[in-house]
Amino acid sequence: MRVLLWLVEGTWQGCVDGARALVPAGAEVTLLHVAPGEVEEAAGGAMAGLLGRGRPRPGRDPAARMGAVSEEAAAELLAAAEARLGRRARHERRRGRVERLEVEAADGADLLVAARDGDRSRLGPASLGPATRFVVDHAPCPVLLVWPDQTPPVGSIPPPPPPHWR
Repeated sequence: MRVLLWLVEGTWQGCVDGARALVPAGAEVTLLHVAPGEVEEAAGGAMAGLLGRGRPRPGRDPAARMGAVSEEAAAELLAAAEARLGRRARHERRRGRVERLEVEAADGADLLVAARDGDRSRLGPASLGPATRFVVDHAPCPVLLVWPDQTPPVGSIPPPPPPHWR
């Protein structure tokens, strides 16, 4: 069984805990972190926005520096996740459109484990952020959604919409 864990800052611990509790011991686990590419693009664009005066000196390109910091943070997150998981796992880092790269990475997996990243105070569709909703809707494999914190009570379900009167 091939299992992919989608790790995101702020919810990765719950994702790993859910997988540790529910994924079979013999499963092949891949830990995936996808960094959005927009931050580095914005840094590069800021230099270009200086009307040609913003040519970075060698070794001082803000986009490259931000990319290096992002890579280091992702490596640390993946190492911490593997330690928390308590077994060996493959590490994978990607950069770009998060939701699309996640769906692409899930191709060939038997299970994708993801954590809810929206409103965590109550049950309902708002508990999924836009990228997670896209992944759930387009994943080419089964998806296990876990609550990164304590699951809200059933009484937190939003009320039904009012009846439609003609």
